Amino acid sequence: MLVEMTDVLLRSAPGLNRNEVLTVLRERERLGSTGIGEGVAIPHGKLKDIDQLILSFGRSKAGVDFDSMDGKPAHLFFLLLAPEDSISIHLKTLARISKLLKDQDVREQLLTAATAADIYQIIQEKESV
Repeated sequence: MLVEMTDVLLRSAPGLNRNEVLTVLRERERLGSTGIGEGVAIPHGKLKDIDQLILSFGRSKAGVDFDSMDGKPAHLFFLLLAPEDSISIHLKTLARISKLLKDQDVREQLLTAATAADIYQIIQEKESV
């Protein structure tokens, strides 16, 4: 799943080095799975060559074994890359994503959304509350 999400992310950030992104994400996973449970994973890492957060969303209806805390497959993925020196914004963004996805209704809506625009609207509506 990391490879697929990285490839999607590179479509909107083509200047990134694919191998570097994958290395950073895999190194982070070696420290401990970013599968937080309830069908959610938030793979993340820091890169020195970016100056802003970069975020990608992925979904697997079948689920992916992501060594999640609860032992269940992950279905919803938020991939987050942050600048190497951005500790605060990185942690705040992880916390916001985690809080958003604690809501079972939000998770179900994201799993059943028909289009990327629907997914974006669900997130936008929940973030404005």
